[in-house]
Amino acid sequence: MLSLQHKAASGYAIQTIGMRCRVAPNDAKVNKSIKNSPKVVKKIFGKTLKTVLPLMLGVLILYMIYADFDFSRLWNDLSHMDLTWFVLSILFGIMSHVLRGWRWKLTLAPLGYAPSGKVCVYSVFIAYAANLVVPRIGEVSRCVVLEQYERVHFAQSLGTLVTERLIDTVMVVLITVAAVTLQWPVFCSYLNQVGFVTADSGMLASMGGWLIILLSVLAFIVMLFFVVRKMNFWKKIRSFIAQFAEGLLSLKKMDNGWLFAVETIGIWFCYFMQFYLCFFCFPFSSGLSVFAGLLLFVAGSIAVVVPTPNGAGPWHFAIISIMLLYGVSSTDAEAFALIVHSTQTLLVALLGIYALLMLQFEKRFDK
Repeated sequence: MLSLQHKAASGYAIQTIGMRCRVAPNDAKVNKSIKNSPKVVKKIFGKTLKTVLPLMLGVLILYMIYADFDFSRLWNDLSHMDLTWFVLSILFGIMSHVLRGWRWKLTLAPLGYAPSGKVCVYSVFIAYAANLVVPRIGEVSRCVVLEQYERVHFAQSLGTLVTERLIDTVMVVLITVAAVTLQWPVFCSYLNQVGFVTADSGMLASMGGWLIILLSVLAFIVMLFFVVRKMNFWKKIRSFIAQFAEGLLSLKKMDNGWLFAVETIGIWFCYFMQFYLCFFCFPFSSGLSVFAGLLLFVAGSIAVVVPTPNGAGPWHFAIISIMLLYGVSSTDAEAFALIVHSTQTLLVALLGIYALLMLQFEKRFDK
């Protein structure tokens, strides 16, 4: 009896030890997941902040601008829009994205890649739509699309975007200098009055105007902080200089440099025409000159640097403030900014959806 009990006890001990041995790896995984859970939560929290904070900032600025706006008048403005000019504006907006996609194909040629032109265009459509969700994520999404559908190495395609940004920065500077020079008195007036109540404006109190500017500047500084924090500062500077030089060299190696220049000018011409033609959609803005359109276009282009979805908030503030200086009433300026920005944002979203649908008919190489 004792021997049987001893055997039973030994068997139970062995079985128990075996069970522990089998459970141990699972326990280790559980313990590891518990140990890493704070990092996972922190990562999720960080990604959520990157999405939510820009959205909240945009909503806050829009609320400050449109708190007293009569939204019932929008239907009247929309019903009296000149749709011919509106459609032309949309066509220029679409063409600007198409030219950007074709231009990107040119910058990839010196690296030995010949991606499909339409896939490059689709990637641009998706990039702009992605920026509506998470500001500045569009560049990454462009490269991901090209890697998945055209086997273009992610790091190399991302490097070519440095060239794009370099050229676009030069274009913005040139257009800004031209606009400020041609409209110097208005520009000086804007600097003197921005953030202050004008005679016919109930848009903003002086404190409200300066608060919007302060929030926009702080948001831009925070964005730069997170970018620089990802890497050692001096390493970041050295990397930027190296990529800057590589970008210039890629232009030198380009066979069709003249075509790159033509497409670059075409992109910015289309951007400007998309905005300027909207003036003729409404009676209250149809009398503004092309030079006024140039200054407003520059102000809007600079305002979208603030990390909000499609520049929502800062863009409205810049456009409304300058339109007031050209004699447009505050309510008309607010309606113009709201309608134009909303329709252009809707266009970007629809183009992104269209591109995602069309990519379903393209061969994907990562599957």
